[in-house]
Amino acid sequence: MRLRGLLAGAAALMAVSAAEAQDAKPLIVFVSPNPVGVNDFLKLAKAGTEKAAEAVGATAKVYESTDPTTIRQNLDAAAKEGAKVVIAVGFEFNDVLPEVAKSYPDTKFLLVDSCPQTPGPNVHCSVFREYEASFLAGAEAALTSETGKVGAIGALDIPFIHRYTDPFAEGAKHVKPEIEIAPTLWIGGNNPFSDPARGQQRASIMVSDNTDRIMAGGAGSNGGIFKAMEDLPGAAAFGVDSNQCPQAPGLVMDNVQKRTDIVIEKGVAGLFKGDQPAFATYGLAEGGMTLTSLEPGLEESGCLIVKFPDVIAKVKALRDEVVAGTVKVADPMQLAK
Repeated sequence: MRLRGLLAGAAALMAVSAAEAQDAKPLIVFVSPNPVGVNDFLKLAKAGTEKAAEAVGATAKVYESTDPTTIRQNLDAAAKEGAKVVIAVGFEFNDVLPEVAKSYPDTKFLLVDSCPQTPGPNVHCSVFREYEASFLAGAEAALTSETGKVGAIGALDIPFIHRYTDPFAEGAKHVKPEIEIAPTLWIGGNNPFSDPARGQQRASIMVSDNTDRIMAGGAGSNGGIFKAMEDLPGAAAFGVDSNQCPQAPGLVMDNVQKRTDIVIEKGVAGLFKGDQPAFATYGLAEGGMTLTSLEPGLEESGCLIVKFPDVIAKVKALRDEVVAGTVKVADPMQLAK
């Protein structure tokens, strides 16, 4: 009986030790600006957080926000819970994050896809060089266009959106100087990033003028832009952030993708190692920006570009030139300063 009791006590002690070991693991929290749901961009961020945590032996949690109030509450809650790293994604955090970070100096904050003007010593920013992949998309557009005319539609006429629209035109001209570029159109209105109806109206204007390849820089408005491609036989759009081809089968050529997951994995690894810079940028060379056509799984992507293997080969070669620096792509945001 005594031996049985000792064994039982030992088992209980081991269980407590295992629980304590679990509790001792560092915590990483991803705070989303909106519910993750079916948002592919945020789903990538969630997956990147989980992979990053696994790589450093940490526990990953996700706090989903719905508005500015819950964004602040979630940032506070994550820091109070003892998170070693709190990850946030998007411009929605620009105002509140520096204030929260100041209250928790021992917590590291990683903001992806944006950066406050005065982030603070424990805030690290990881942003993208969208213009590099947009340049490749423009080249792809020119090389696949049947009408000889391409163009871009952006949510708002602001410097950041020009990182999609301007290089798209430059990439098209780079590979095909004779290509015609349609004037850029802007969605505008009260909700430019989520107004499919206005997106469709703008795109209908373009395709009615024989523009058959359109860069869709409208975020949540892109569904309307894709819909308008039906008005011109053979017309196709280019999605953004994630693979949007399944959203509109037969109407999306390719996508300018942001690999939020990779950027988060690299950022967390750098923070745990202690060598993460305060401000880091990720483009084609780092794998932060890419096209769907340049990633594994193209056959299952649903993108029209799969029908153009010769064009993909040319775009891969152009990507290598951009990475090597032999082809320079200007940052429209820097030009606007």
